[in-house]
Amino acid sequence: MLNRRLAQLRADLALADEQLAHFADDTDDARLRALVSETPLAEHEHREAERHSSAMARHRNELVERIAKLEAEQDVLLDKLSARQRG
Repeated sequence: MLNRRLAQLRADLALADEQLAHFADDTDDARLRALVSETPLAEHEHREAERHSSAMARHRNELVERIAKLEAEQDVLLDKLSARQRG
């Protein structure tokens, strides 16, 4: 069960990485449009793109933290199993 959860989280992380790259590109494009056009609408679109990018970055970081916790839990369980087999 732990392996399945880790596999799912890693798949979610890969998807989040792809989405984050997409949002980062969109944010860069919106920033350039805002600089060039200097209109309130372009600035609003840039802020919105930044919000989406930031939200995805937070989600990605949460996934990384959850993976790290599960890997640590897995290590503890493997250490216990190994100790039982030796003893």
